[in-house]
Amino acid sequence: MTNIGKALKSAAKAMVDSAGPRQYIAAGKKIECPHCGGDVFSQGKAQLNTAGMTLFELDWANKSATTLACTKCGRIQWYIKEPDRQS
Repeated sequence: MTNIGKALKSAAKAMVDSAGPRQYIAAGKKIECPHCGGDVFSQGKAQLNTAGMTLFELDWANKSATTLACTKCGRIQWYIKEPDRQS
């Protein structure tokens, strides 16, 4: 395999590994699901719509939150400040 092929394979593996469910830390504390105690989450984003911005069709200007869905039970937790991924 060429150096370019090895680099592409390595980059693809890193992208797949970083996209999967992970453990997270917020404010220095490991995040756990308050329902089932699970500690592995899938990360997502959600827009925080407000009535005023929606009225003027400016939803795109609203803030977004990070969501973490527990892979064990499905409970979703919301965070305004994005949690850190644990290695």
